[in-house]
Amino acid sequence: MNTHVFRFGEQVLTALPSGALWWGDRRLLCVSDLHLGKADRIARRTGRMLPPYETRETLARLAADIALTDPATVLCLGDSFDDLMAADSLDVTDTAMLTSLQAGRRWLWAEGNHDPGPLALGGTHVAQHDCGGLTFRHIASATPHEISGHYHPKHAIPGTGTARPCFLTDGNRLILPAYGAYTGGLRATDPVLSGLFTGRILAILTGRRAICVPLTASAPSVRAGRWPGSRR
Repeated sequence: MNTHVFRFGEQVLTALPSGALWWGDRRLLCVSDLHLGKADRIARRTGRMLPPYETRETLARLAADIALTDPATVLCLGDSFDDLMAADSLDVTDTAMLTSLQAGRRWLWAEGNHDPGPLALGGTHVAQHDCGGLTFRHIASATPHEISGHYHPKHAIPGTGTARPCFLTDGNRLILPAYGAYTGGLRATDPVLSGLFTGRILAILTGRRAICVPLTASAPSVRAGRWPGSRR
């Protein structure tokens, strides 16, 4: 199988190779840090033009995961848009695609540090989501069995030199990778990330298949951003 199934608290979760998290017992699909409209925000603030396709690429990946899992609930775990203006400037085609993905299911927008959730689109806005003994929020705190995003972790298997967006978990805390097409990342061994965990840390790498490896400090250092061969 291309996915990685693991126990977290009392629940069984599945890391999908796309970077989405699937909770089968609750039919809940969770994605974090879509950063839709990032090209638009960069153009507005810096005048630098990037190919304006990252929103469609991210939504297409989300559509594929929704088709695969048929969730009853989709939880977007914060920083769904790069800022509120990016949400307001979503073009007609992308808005229609997002609306079609929301149809017939519960859609939750968790508050992030870039945006509190899009105001003009469907769905319910929440500060956090508590369910089945798990707490979902954008930025990690000290809550047991907490699932969060925000840090965009990436990791390379030692000896490969190629870093991938990854999940990080020690069984008590789970940090999701950034799902957006134009998102950078923070190396998983950075003290900012490793200091959030108390137990043995596992990294679940995304890509063609989800690969679970122990986190070691010997992995190659990777700067935030894109590199050859990365789709992020």
